[in-house]
Formats: sequence, structure tokens, C-alpha cells
Amino acid sequence: MATQTAVLSRPAVPVSTGVLLPAYTLWWREIVRFYRQKTRVVGVLASPLVFWIVIGSGFGTSFRSGTASGQQHYMDYFYPGVLVMIVLFTSIFTMMSVIEDRKEGFLLSVLVAPVPRSAIVLGKVLGGTTLSAVQGMIFLVFAPFAGVHLDPVQILLVGVVVFLVSFALTALGFAIAWPMDSTQAFHGIINLFLIPLWLLSGALFPMSGASGWIRALMYINPLTYGVEALRTLLYPSMLATFSLQAAMGILVLFSLVMFGVAFLMANRRSTRPAA
Repeated sequence: MATQTAVLSRPAVPVSTGVLLPAYTLWWREIVRFYRQKTRVVGVLASPLVFWIVIGSGFGTSFRSGTASGQQHYMDYFYPGVLVMIVLFTSIFTMMSVIEDRKEGFLLSVLVAPVPRSAIVLGKVLGGTTLSAVQGMIFLVFAPFAGVHLDPVQILLVGVVVFLVSFALTALGFAIAWPMDSTQAFHGIINLFLIPLWLLSGALFPMSGASGWIRALMYINPLTYGVEALRTLLYPSMLATFSLQAAMGILVLFSLVMFGVAFLMANRRSTRPAA
């Protein structure tokens, strides 16, 4: 009888619920949260579209790429860069939800739950990746205006490239947002670091015409390979700087490294008191 009483009074030991279910729950929460805010959906698509039309029309025929017999209008050249811009903006700014969740107390509730940190990272990153990849693929409806006509295989390969870029940038955004307490600091890092990352990706100007030190920075910029892979798929007749296989290999490595960094940041012990 004493043994039975002791067993009944023993406190329950939290049992981990695994990785997939918590990750799926956090992923679905990111999706619902984003699409309930209609202004964010409009802003993500409208801003790059305005960039594409204004900058592309402004440069117009003053910019040509390719050979004399197959020169390319700047709006066509700029199109893959705008597609990556959509992915970058959605991926990075979606991860501001990490800061918001901390302020609202939701993140603390998740951290004290019997949920592995890997599930938190996976759910948040996949949520942001899904949103940015969907927004990027939606922008393909404007492809005919850039002289692009895709077959199903090309659309599939473009989707793979967009997913890889989205995953890597979302993981990077998670790693940046995790230790921060304010969205102002997050915006400061974005303006200082990530916008130049996009500018030096070949989105605005080709690598061949850049100065030596700019070209060196473009070579080590992993986002360059995403833009180049998209440009190769969208314009197969244009001369590519890198092969599609090499560019996608760099993107896979970039994605794995960024997810590893995000995972390490989430598992780092913090001495900061809970808010």
C-alpha cells in the first residue's frame, strides 16, 4: 500500500513529444500568422515589383548584357535579382517573429515545454522558408514580361533553387534574431549586412564589369550563386559565369551551414534573465 501511494505521489517527468509534431505546429503558426496580416502579403510582392519596373525602366536600353546578336534588356537581366529580393525580404523579416514571440512570452512557453530545441529551429525556419518560397514562385507570373517562358522542368528547378535560397536566408535570419530583444536592432543589422549581400549578388550588375575587389566579394557571396542559378534557368541562352550544378551545390552547402548556425544559436546557454 505504501509503495502504491509513493508511486501515485511521484511527480510526473516531462516526456519529449519528439521533433516532427512541434516543428509542424510552429510551421503552421508561421503560415497562419503571416497571411492574417494582409499588408505584409501586399508589401512583400508590391515593393520588389515597383523596384523592377522603376529601376528596369530607368536603365532601359542604356544597359545591355550578352553578345551583340543577343543583347538583353535591363528589365530582363534584373528579373532574377528581383525574385531573390522577394525571397530575401520575406525570409529575413518573417524571422522578426522570433523577437515578437519573446516579448509576448510565447517563446518562453515553448522553451520550457518538453520540446527539443531542434524542433523550434526546424519549425520556425521551415515556416519562413515556405512563405518566402511561395511568394517567390508567385512572382513567376510576371516572367513572360521579362521574356521568360518556362516549361514544367524549368519551373521545378527554379522551385528547388528558390527553396534553397529561402531556407538559407531564413536560417540566417533566425540566427540573427535569436539573441536580439528589439526589432530596431534587427533592422540595423539587416540594413548593414543583408542589403549589401543582395547588392553584391549580381542582381543589379554583372560580375564581369565589376572592379577587382568587388568581383572578389561577389565570388565569396553565396547569394551570387542563387542569382546565377536562377538566371541560368530563366535564360538558358545567356552565357553563365558558373555551371548550374556548381551553383546549386554551393546553395546546398550554404543552407546546411546556416541551419547549423541557427541550431547552435538556439542551443547556446544564455545568462540573460528571462523577460
